[in-house]
Amino acid sequence: MIHASTVAAILLMALATYATRVGGALLLRNRTLGPRARAVLEAAPGCVLISVIAPAFVSDSPADLIALALTLAAAIRLPILPTVLIGIASAGILRHLIA
Repeated sequence: MIHASTVAAILLMALATYATRVGGALLLRNRTLGPRARAVLEAAPGCVLISVIAPAFVSDSPADLIALALTLAAAIRLPILPTVLIGIASAGILRHLIA
């Protein structure tokens, strides 16, 4: 069963991500961005993904470590959406098989 704190963390991360996206769009809707500002905004989704998967680096679970390796391999070759889907699926399947 999923703990209430896990659900709360997921919902708060989703809310924070949504709020920053909408807030940024509203604040910058009438401005032209320079190349450096555009690069920073394009890097933000990757930073959020890293903050979510970073705790797996210190995990002692073989399933989590294998899923992390698969996710990193996918991130090198694929866009963010397939990478996230591979990470979620591999973690779920490996946790079911190994745990």
